[in-house]
Amino acid sequence: MFKANRSIIIFLSILGFLSGIVGSFVGIAVISSSVTIQHALGINTDNSGLPVANRVENVTVREDSGVIDAVKKVTPAVVSIIFTKDVRVFNPFISPFGDEQDMYQQQQGGGTGFVITSDGLIATNKHVADIEGAQYSVITADGKKYDAQVISKDPIYDFAILRIEAKGLKTVEFGDSDNLEIGQRVIAVGNTLGEFQNSVTVGVLSGKERSIQATDGTGMATTSIDNLLQTDAAINEGNSGGPLVNLKGQVIGINTATAAKGQAEGVGFAIPINSIKTAIDSIGKYGRIVRPYIGIRYVAVDEQIAAIKGIKEAKGILVVGDSANSLPAVIPGSPAERAGIREGDIITAINNDDISKNQSFVALLSRYAPGNEITLNLTRGNDKIDLKVTLGESPS
Repeated sequence: MFKANRSIIIFLSILGFLSGIVGSFVGIAVISSSVTIQHALGINTDNSGLPVANRVENVTVREDSGVIDAVKKVTPAVVSIIFTKDVRVFNPFISPFGDEQDMYQQQQGGGTGFVITSDGLIATNKHVADIEGAQYSVITADGKKYDAQVISKDPIYDFAILRIEAKGLKTVEFGDSDNLEIGQRVIAVGNTLGEFQNSVTVGVLSGKERSIQATDGTGMATTSIDNLLQTDAAINEGNSGGPLVNLKGQVIGINTATAAKGQAEGVGFAIPINSIKTAIDSIGKYGRIVRPYIGIRYVAVDEQIAAIKGIKEAKGILVVGDSANSLPAVIPGSPAERAGIREGDIITAINNDDISKNQSFVALLSRYAPGNEITLNLTRGNDKIDLKVTLGESPS
């Protein structure tokens, strides 16, 4: 049986080879004939005989060149982040004196970051830079290794800043994440699996203003993140904190999460760069990440709250306290109290930008800095009110 099958395979292989040769001659004959016919009809072949195929090839080359140029522009500013930590492990042995001897094992992990100032400030994810007791180091694109310090972590987004002692570093250029189009080409760069430095994956922007429930390695829910970009560019373990860039080589987001393996493929998420621009600016001004503060407690308006309040649309937030724990809706002495916000107010927009499921109050507020004056569009009973609020600084 085995030998018979092998004979058939060999025969079919030879037949395929001979057919390929015959096909080549036939193809040449057809092409030659078609060229003669085109000349007879006065059709311009651009001296190639294959004008259509030639045009397709040129389009492909231009598209690939865009990706290549973008990668060449951004990768010199992309770094690998390594963290190590000594962890105490169980010691099955007992010392001769009857005391247990401590045993430690070194754990190591990796992430990605990108240089935002030539003197060594590096942006990454907070979950990369939030390992208690860890020592951090950074490897730049040219292979140099530096000790790194975590200097600030964002109280709102999965974002942090590290510093290394260096000068003359290549930096990234920021794009505008508010003006992205679904379907446009995007590129993710990162330290894939913690060992493949500056790996490049390409995809499209699949969605905007996504909300996810982020989990840790145990599968336990840890935090909710909203206003995210979605992409099908592969974002693997170790890519966290790396840049998502457009075809101009500009950073439009920070890669931060991916769908659980086995549940979906090609579903990755990035923090829009515009959401953290003010936080980055605050580093230069204050030496730390500073976020705006209003001073209210609230819940999102859902269908049930909308029905109770007689609201047509389930959007916005309801200013409400926690009476069980004696926590007021409006914090005394806060910007909200000074502006005249009251418990029961429904805030529907900030500067006419609607608060919705995909555009949260926090996401909108993060566009501003302490000291900025904003207008809250709110409903109080049957009245529509606009209140001006001067933002304070969020407690760390």
